[in-house]
Amino acid sequence: MSRFAVNTLRTAAAALVATALGLVAPAMAQNAGDVGQDSAGNVYTYFLDTDGNGRWVKGRAAPGRERTILAERYTPTIWTDPDGCEHWVMDDGAEGFMTPHVTRDGRPVCNRAQACGIMQTDQFFHTDSARIHAAGRAELTRFFQASTASAFGIQGHTDSRASDEYNMRLSKARADAVANVARAAGARVVDVRGLGERQPRATNGTASGMAQNRRVEVVCYR
Repeated sequence: MSRFAVNTLRTAAAALVATALGLVAPAMAQNAGDVGQDSAGNVYTYFLDTDGNGRWVKGRAAPGRERTILAERYTPTIWTDPDGCEHWVMDDGAEGFMTPHVTRDGRPVCNRAQACGIMQTDQFFHTDSARIHAAGRAELTRFFQASTASAFGIQGHTDSRASDEYNMRLSKARADAVANVARAAGARVVDVRGLGERQPRATNGTASGMAQNRRVEVVCYR
């Protein structure tokens, strides 16, 4: 019998045993030392006997000889991608299989994207800092809690001073900071990016122009 066939039989046997035990994970163990847990919280370790047959044994293997497979229960939800189109997912779009969310007649469901907030970073951050002060955090929280958008995208921008690499890093850090406030306020953030100095709103040749370019833009999906 080929190695593929043997592995397939082992995997099938492991799945049957896991099902019988009511294991949360891993139902499809493939390596000796995989660790699973049943619905009652009991820990099991997957072993291979001398004939190569796999079986679950209650208890944990000796330290250093196990490979833990993390188990979580994911709730299907709708994830909105940066283009505003919706997908059914098992892990908020971070992992897992993602399928388009369509109407009954098969058309993709895509939300209209619109810049709904432009926040000058001078009002929220100290120079060269990505830490939002308390008053700015409170203002942002009120903004996200009052919004009727279904999801948000956060984009950070800078003026042209400093290197492109530095500006990309700073703008992303500031966008992340705003996104963290949004999530804490209960908002659904689907896209966070730093664009540095690459999309100016005004000239970088004047102080007032550079001030306009130092901003975080919030994109609303409705």
